[in-house]
Order: sequence, then structure tokens, then C-alpha cells
Amino acid sequence: MAAAAPLLVEPHCSVRRYSGEHRAHEHGFAQILYALEGGMELDIAGRAAFIDAASGIVIPAGAGHGYCAERSARILVIDAPDQPGLARVRRFAVPAAWRGAAPAPQVVAQRVAAVLQAPALLARRRIDLGALQRQVQMALHQDWPTARLAALCHLSAPRFHARLLELTGRTPQAWLRDLRLDHAAQLLARGQSLEATALTCGYASASALAYALRRERGLGARALRGLLVSGKW
Repeated sequence: MAAAAPLLVEPHCSVRRYSGEHRAHEHGFAQILYALEGGMELDIAGRAAFIDAASGIVIPAGAGHGYCAERSARILVIDAPDQPGLARVRRFAVPAAWRGAAPAPQVVAQRVAAVLQAPALLARRRIDLGALQRQVQMALHQDWPTARLAALCHLSAPRFHARLLELTGRTPQAWLRDLRLDHAAQLLARGQSLEATALTCGYASASALAYALRRERGLGARALRGLLVSGKW
């Protein structure tokens, strides 16, 4: 007879990288999951769910679950002792302060306690930020009103606005502006003219791009090009 798995008495936190599909399995302890990078679709006891940087989930002990992760997704996983507050599948909002990095070992128990006290999160529609960004970057010169961005994610404009703000802390148009200015910086670094860069990145004129660079990045186009060429940007 195989030896029983040791009983988990303290929560344990780890950051794991996943890619692709993983078959269903279960644990003798609860798990708390959310994404530090990318996202993951899950099937938990026959129920579909997903996690990303803003939406986490509780998987109860003994609940069979399989998952399909985005390429090189980084998932924070807390294995926690089974207890009443972790006894059912539940979504929760991931606070902005938790995102991007794992908690220090001494505060993992506090993070579990915070999840126990967090209100359940209503179902969210998943947004694949990587896919959205790739589609927009292929046509930055075109107009991208929020409704068009939302349609790519099969969401209404208000719901898309709320989800993108939740995920990135940016409104759709602020997020789009960052994409345009980041790409403009790359093109200027390669020596492309300000005029051509403006048209490529969706600005009506070189002066409009120059104004955006000053306002959003605090640099004029000449200073920006100098920093890029020197490798300091």
C-alpha cells in the first residue's frame, strides 16, 4: 500500500511556469491561484474558469482540475491546508499590490487570510492581452476606438473598458497610446523620420507625435532619439 501524502499544516507559496494543456488531477489540500504573467483556463470539477493578473481562484481540496495555460504563463500557487473558507470554488479579485511578484514567505499566511475575507468575484470574461496587443500592433496606423478594441475581445465597450482597467490600470485609449509611443520609440531608434513614424503609429502629423512624446514621456523627439541611440531608453 502506498504511503499517504504528508498532511499540509502551513500554507506554501511558489511561482510556476506553465505552457499548454495539463491533464486533470487533484490534491489533498486547497490551492489559491492567480497569474503573475499571462493566464490560464481551468476545468474544475466540470466547471470552466480562468485566472489572470486581476482574477484569482480557489480550488478546494479533492476537486479534480485540469488546465490549459498560455505560453510561458507564470502562475502564483499557494497550497493551503483545507479549511471551511477554502471548501468551494470561488473567484476573487487580485489586489494591484499583489501583482507581478510572489509574496515574502512570512506573509503567505496573511495572503491566505485576505483571500478568505475577500468577497466572491462575479464571473469575468477573459481578455487575452497578448493576442489583443499583437492584432493592434499590426495596424497601429488605423483608428482604434474603444468599441473596435472591445469587438476583438467579444465584449461590449463598457465591459471591455472595465476589464482592461482592472487588468492594466489603464483605460483602453491610454493603453493604446502606450503601444503607439513604445513603437514610435523603436522606430526612431532605427533612424526613421519623425514624419514617417507618426504616420506608422497612428498620429496625424509629426507635430502631433512630438507633442505626445513631450506630454507622456517628458522628452522631445530629438532628446528621445539621442537616448535611444545611446541605449539609455
